Amino acid sequence: MSFTLPALFPSDATPVRVDVCGRTDVGRTREHNEDAYLVADVSAGSPLPSGGVSGYPARGHGLLFMVADGMGGAAAGEIASDMAVQTVLDELANRWSRRTELPPPAFARALREAAEEANRRIHHCATEHPEYRGMGTTATIAGLLGDTLYVAQVGDSRAYLVRAGRALQITKDQSLLQRLVEAGELTEEEAERSARRNIILQALGPEERVVIDLTHQQVRRGDVLILCSDGLSNLVRPEDIERLVAETPGPCELCDALIDAANASGGPDNITVVAVRFEGEGLEEAHDGDEVGHRRFVEDGVPEPDPDDWVMGPISTSETPVSTEEVAETDAQSRPPGVVPREKGPAVVRALRLATIATLAVIVGGLLWRWLAA
Repeated sequence: MSFTLPALFPSDATPVRVDVCGRTDVGRTREHNEDAYLVADVSAGSPLPSGGVSGYPARGHGLLFMVADGMGGAAAGEIASDMAVQTVLDELANRWSRRTELPPPAFARALREAAEEANRRIHHCATEHPEYRGMGTTATIAGLLGDTLYVAQVGDSRAYLVRAGRALQITKDQSLLQRLVEAGELTEEEAERSARRNIILQALGPEERVVIDLTHQQVRRGDVLILCSDGLSNLVRPEDIERLVAETPGPCELCDALIDAANASGGPDNITVVAVRFEGEGLEEAHDGDEVGHRRFVEDGVPEPDPDDWVMGPISTSETPVSTEEVAETDAQSRPPGVVPREKGPAVVRALRLATIATLAVIVGGLLWRWLAA
């Protein structure tokens, strides 16, 4: 695959360089791969070589890193994830790369708008083709402009930033279990053992509207960014990521090692990883007081819309729909002997017993809203 270096370099720019690679694997159980990934130079409007690159300059209109995990059965999931990565690149190349001024807030908005356009196109395709009804995809879209990552998130694919030996998640899962943890109905340990981690609350495609979780994170020299589908994050813990980053010399070897680790744990799902190491004089060294984590993007004192304020009906990324009773029963069965769950409020109990999965999501969302407003 051919590629060109960006033609638009600010003359006074201090260089930032990346070593980057992406890999995808079908896993040990699935018959076909519904994941997709993208590593691209936005200025050139084209993907970088699939075999990875070293020392690539992050200048001009920025770099783009993306992972998408499709769903919908048959070929629908593969179509959705491919449409997502292609649409995001096309939108940024056609709109953002033509700008002569490059304000960071506009770059963040361009990422969000590109994700929204991908949602529209996938939803329209499913509407026009009944055989693709219900198809969709998660999306973790990271754009690097200068020394800052801007991340547009939909679903439960993830982004981790490894700094000073620690792997910290900088995205937030848009999932049922994440809502239950935030509402105090499950512990993190209970959520990790739940067999219903495949229930997400947003995706690109199933609905006409989607709310993008837009965040930002300043990067430091030596940071490593890991984007991955849940085929990796469900099996490989942050401490395993930390160890493999420390032991592995380059991004392609790191992607391979992470995929091997997921497959060694059973590989029940497709596994996709993008690994990026940031270097160059344009980046500061890491400081003890640096904050790394989920940081909502705020422009002129006004934050982007909060996905928690609006929830689509729950989506199962498996082929079999599940009920709320199954969620509760499975969680109880997966809890070790002697471990007692925290007491649940009456409203949540009624939801688990009587409501559909969509009703549960609405109730939990309302519970969280009241808790935050209190």
